[in-house]
Amino acid sequence: MKRKYAGTVRVWLKRDSGQYWPSIYHVMPSPCSCMSFNPETRRLSIGLDNGTISEFILSEDYNKMTPVKNYQAHQSRVTMILFVLELEWVLSTGQDKQFAWHCSESGQRLGGYRTSAVASGLQFDVETRHVFIGDHSGQVTILKLEQENCTLVTTFRGHTGGVTALCWDPVQRVLFSGSSDHSVIMWDIGGRKGTAIELQGHNDKVQALSYAQHTRQLISCGGDGGIVVWNMDVERQETPEWLDSDSCQKCDQPFFWNFKQMWDSKKIGLRQHHCRKCGKAVCGKCSSKRSSIPLMGFEFEVRVCDSCHESITDEERAPTATFHDSKHNIVHVHFDATRGWLLTSGTDKVIKLWDMTPVVS
Repeated sequence: MKRKYAGTVRVWLKRDSGQYWPSIYHVMPSPCSCMSFNPETRRLSIGLDNGTISEFILSEDYNKMTPVKNYQAHQSRVTMILFVLELEWVLSTGQDKQFAWHCSESGQRLGGYRTSAVASGLQFDVETRHVFIGDHSGQVTILKLEQENCTLVTTFRGHTGGVTALCWDPVQRVLFSGSSDHSVIMWDIGGRKGTAIELQGHNDKVQALSYAQHTRQLISCGGDGGIVVWNMDVERQETPEWLDSDSCQKCDQPFFWNFKQMWDSKKIGLRQHHCRKCGKAVCGKCSSKRSSIPLMGFEFEVRVCDSCHESITDEERAPTATFHDSKHNIVHVHFDATRGWLLTSGTDKVIKLWDMTPVVS
């Protein structure tokens, strides 16, 4: 297991006592900001605050780190790294708002692209050579990479806060994005339907995502300390667009900005709300009820109009996610599907190892 410290890299091994102790303590020339490890080649790529990516090969017994090369990848802190073994590419983003990719054999820079904001999420599809970049503006950019150039495919805008994490399912061809707006959005890319389904299960910013392909379960972790395991093997529904109206679409009472109808009907304007199930603009009196709508991604109770509340059955309120308290502010996760283990690291500088087999199975 690997863990970043300020200026050091440590490799932790499980001893006969069952406890984890560091076998390597390697001092770096600059504080470490991110890393990527490939188990097949034991290649460890470490991003630094000074913009450099340092590459090492770990020995078979994980007791030695051999330096391989350095990439002068960015002008400032490296934020994300991905090593693509099939293409021998190293993909990276930095605080200089640059996405870059290098040849891992020669160390040569192959190309770059300037993003609209600092990138905070990076995923890659080997089959189509599409790269997904999430940034602090809340935008997800999709690029098609060639050997030495790239093409902008499209951009997704669905979050009201910055993107904090991305996760790609290459089988179902679905992209998940977590955000500081507390939500996760599932983007259906392979189905070409253009659907975007929201998942609301955190009370603070979502900070890390991981995906169990064999069970089609998404794991999201947040600043609230919550670990949420989502069942994505259900037919989920897209949330409706919120409708615009000058009066309640249930009782026709005017909203407070509709001065003409207020004057004509001699009624005081009301505050506008929206039903999360049908999207209609309604007043508080016509939307006095709350309900969870798990198939729409609302695991917590949300505002619905009275008629929609009556139509939601108990079966439709059945949860599609399980909730677990990690008791620390999670900033990074790694899921090992072969053993069903989840590693979390937090702002408290503590690493926790969880057995997820009771819920991810």
